[in-house]
Amino acid sequence: MSSIGKMMKQAARMQQQLQQVQAQLAQRTVQATSGGGAVRVTARCDGSIAAVKIDPQALNPADAALVEDMVLTAVNQALNQARDIANTEMGKVTAGLQLPGLM
Repeated sequence: MSSIGKMMKQAARMQQQLQQVQAQLAQRTVQATSGGGAVRVTARCDGSIAAVKIDPQALNPADAALVEDMVLTAVNQALNQARDIANTEMGKVTAGLQLPGLM
């Protein structure tokens, strides 16, 4: 019974640590740009987008498809950076355990 109790305490402690890391990740941001800085995207490390900034000089109506591609590129870069940080931070808590439903 003692080992089960110990395991339950460890699981509860890990859950608390995971919740703390998730809260910290929601506050942590990364930025990515495309088009030579014409498009800047800020993403949170919880997987959400915080901001998209477009240089007004990049907004020529004839270049709408180009601007759309630049936004898409910057968003994907920012989300990839955020995902990498989240995986690293969560991996520190789980110490390499592959727990279903956590990541």
